[in-house]
Amino acid sequence: MAARLRTHPRLHQLKRSSPTLQSARWLQPYPISATTQFRSISTPPSPTTSKQLQATPPAKQAAGLGTLPLTWPHKGWEHNAASEVVPGHRAPRNLSDKLAWWVVRSCRWGMDWVTGMGPASKITHGKKVTIEKPMTEAQWMVRFIFLESIAGVPGIVAGTLRHLHSIRRFKPDQGWIKTLLEESYNERMHLLTFLEMYQPGKFMRLMVLASQGIFYNALFFAYLISPRFVHRFVGYLEEEAVHTYTRCIQEIDRGLLPKWADKNFKIPEVAVTYWNMPEGRRTMRDLVLYVRADEASHRGVNHTLGNLDQLSDPNPFIDAHLPVSHMALAAKKPEGMERDEVLARKDGFSQASQ
Repeated sequence: MAARLRTHPRLHQLKRSSPTLQSARWLQPYPISATTQFRSISTPPSPTTSKQLQATPPAKQAAGLGTLPLTWPHKGWEHNAASEVVPGHRAPRNLSDKLAWWVVRSCRWGMDWVTGMGPASKITHGKKVTIEKPMTEAQWMVRFIFLESIAGVPGIVAGTLRHLHSIRRFKPDQGWIKTLLEESYNERMHLLTFLEMYQPGKFMRLMVLASQGIFYNALFFAYLISPRFVHRFVGYLEEEAVHTYTRCIQEIDRGLLPKWADKNFKIPEVAVTYWNMPEGRRTMRDLVLYVRADEASHRGVNHTLGNLDQLSDPNPFIDAHLPVSHMALAAKKPEGMERDEVLARKDGFSQASQ
């Protein structure tokens, strides 16, 4: 077959008529040896079983991941600030808030069911009680990766739409765009960190693809209709994320996750670099503490933005005009800052946008 291609008259005619084609690599004969092995690229791998899931090897670090410059370097967390984060909840105050809370709780129920985080029954003193069912390290990784693949969507959707809105109106954005894009970037760094420790299977990749397509488009249209609703929704979503990571920390402390409780367990280098994690604070527990603190920050930011006038109010979380990182400030505000509080502190805000 190869000899016929090399002597085909039409091939020689093409090469003579075009100097460019004469040097084209794809026209040169490819040496085929008897030992050349071929593999079908259409044969899908076998689905991941529950047994394989628990023994899934960690993903290999992507080439250059640790050397790429960070678009938004993290200022890190003081250990006390990260440890003091607690779950919190902003009670719905109107119909829009109630709808956002209901949607989040519905999503939480579905997530618990898919990742095996649902409650379990236990008989105590002859009575049936409901308890939290411990999860394995692999189950936690599945949950973390799926959660972060979704959490990285709202910031980029809101930031993109506000960017286009600012252009159409020929007016500044009051500093919202940077914070929203930085939030999306932060969530993606969470995802990249966890991917260094766990390789998702084919089914999970399909689930993420489908969820991302639905979630992105739903948020896109929802933000066009009511940005305030979307920010409240994200605030409630981050409340659930704080609950999730808090429970993981508790299971580590109770010895239910022995691999992660081991002080010799090495976290990815990208995490050490991104969060500026100091020596002696590089355990899996510390990593989860840092991620939880980030989620608490997003919780406070979005609840605050949901309280503001979407067109005219300034973004109160501008690092250059704050004595501390905006993430540390927002993490201490589980219910967000009320609009009166934001406007009363205008002297600390930037009145310009990027």
